[in-house]
Amino acid sequence: MTDQSYQPSVAGLRAFVAVARKLHFGSAATELGISQPALSQALAALETGLGMRLVERTTRRVFLTSQGEALLPRAVAVVRAVDEMLLAARGAEDPLKGGLRLGLIPTVAPYVLPAILSGVAGRLPELTLQVVEDQTARLLDQLRDGVLDVAVLALPVDAAGIAEIPMYDEDFVLALPTGHRLAGRKRVDPADMADLPLLLLDEGHCLRDQALEVCQLAGFRPDLGQTRAASLATAVQCVEGGLGVTLIPATAVDAETAGGRLATATFAAPRPGRRIGLVFRESAGRMAAYRRFAALLTGVIADAGADGRITPIEPPVSEPA
Repeated sequence: MTDQSYQPSVAGLRAFVAVARKLHFGSAATELGISQPALSQALAALETGLGMRLVERTTRRVFLTSQGEALLPRAVAVVRAVDEMLLAARGAEDPLKGGLRLGLIPTVAPYVLPAILSGVAGRLPELTLQVVEDQTARLLDQLRDGVLDVAVLALPVDAAGIAEIPMYDEDFVLALPTGHRLAGRKRVDPADMADLPLLLLDEGHCLRDQALEVCQLAGFRPDLGQTRAASLATAVQCVEGGLGVTLIPATAVDAETAGGRLATATFAAPRPGRRIGLVFRESAGRMAAYRRFAALLTGVIADAGADGRITPIEPPVSEPA
């Protein structure tokens, strides 16, 4: 009779599964990398604990009992589950193996995500990304709650418990309707926007706040008109329709001007822009690994056509762990 308090050991289950697979004690012991007496002892302990014979051995052969045949699939499932847990634990030692949950803000994701996905697949084949696109505040909430591992945001976020790794700087570009008097200009003064209807994203988008900061630094309050957009793509479409102008990040220029109905102008130095970086929970204690990941992301974004549009930020010589 089985002792209700008995808990079979993993060693005993491995011994049972190996013997059932090989039907030979010597071969099973070799497979497990243990001695044959150790294998026999582990199997005997399992049988004693279960109160039943699982394997019979004669001078001529080894075979499973009917009870062994019945319990084998469950033993295999337990051993497989333990192996999967150990693999997951080894992957957890290196966050760049296994699964990584990545958040991106909407003014970054559409323009760099294709490069990130293809670049990560090629350079970190053991890493599987899960991607979430959302506004900054909600991404930070998901980081704090453990729903996300890392996020690509505009810096600084100045959030308690959140570590920041700068990746690159990029300029803002003025998006205009084709034929606009400023179209194609290379050294626009931000103050030149003072008399233009500026289209902004909805509340919650960091690019909205950054555009208003550019206007404030230039010494004017923008004419916001009545149009607001939920996405940068919508704002660009409104610009193309003659409803105003807007600011777009340099990484968005190629995608948003591909249709031929949008003109751009660049600002005079010092050009307004933003800093993009990788953020994560300080409590995760994975600064070194995430620095490698941030550097990889910056590299694949530059290699995909953003070289010259972004200025990569070199990591410090000495990295904290």
